[in-house]
Amino acid sequence: MSMMPAGALARSFFAGVMGGVAVVAVAAVAFVLAGGLGSSTKTVTVERTRILSTGAYSQRSGASARQVYEADAPGVVFVSASGESQPQSSIEYLKGEGGNGQGTATGSGFEVDGRGTILTNWHVIEGASRVTVGLESGKSVEASVIGKDPSHDIAVLRIPTVSLTMHPLPLGDSSTVHVGDPALAVGNPFGLASTLTTGVISALERQITSPNGLIIKNAIQTDAPINPGNSGGPLLDGQGRVIGINSQIETSGSGGGSVGVAFAIPINTATNELSRLWR
Repeated sequence: MSMMPAGALARSFFAGVMGGVAVVAVAAVAFVLAGGLGSSTKTVTVERTRILSTGAYSQRSGASARQVYEADAPGVVFVSASGESQPQSSIEYLKGEGGNGQGTATGSGFEVDGRGTILTNWHVIEGASRVTVGLESGKSVEASVIGKDPSHDIAVLRIPTVSLTMHPLPLGDSSTVHVGDPALAVGNPFGLASTLTTGVISALERQITSPNGLIIKNAIQTDAPINPGNSGGPLLDGQGRVIGINSQIETSGSGGGSVGVAFAIPINTATNELSRLWR
């Protein structure tokens, strides 16, 4: 996946190398899917995340950010995509052991229902032969890719939910977001699981480029620190509702870290596109 120029900066999909692992970032949409992987003997517990009333939230309101994190972090997952056949770049991708040209990319994702449905970015799992999901309980399970939309950088995963507790995140309405609103991101930057960063909505109606070269409109810009490994994770409002899927960042020079300019796919775009995937 090549870097795309944007003035003096280079916009990139969240992908990086950390400790011998290529880190990409990830995250989900609440809708009912047909079918399922369950059986009559499985036990599934669903803990619905409450929508928090934070009142007059400010960036310095650590208590409010803590409440959002405590409510939503259990529903954010660690996505690992192994056996990728198309290296993205020397910075974004690290070959796996054995010298066979394959490796592992990691990112984020989030639960959207109690049936094991997870939303993430397509660029996190593109080309992977095996996808696994790490949960807040510490358990790791294999996931199936049940939907994809490369034109909007969206992928939907399904995991078996036997004996698991699911924590679906509440979805917000990205059409009601305003510049200056609080923005919080939970994900796995550089492989550091369940990391919270905070900021504000910096701008609306930005355009970013999808993995297949098409334009994604109405992207949300934020100054919340987003780094490689956050891709696919949720961008949250001050009440803990998902308003976007973290997808791309601007980088300065050859560096791959945050410079305070990041972009998320609006959650409304995700829900609209996902309803089309299972017609």
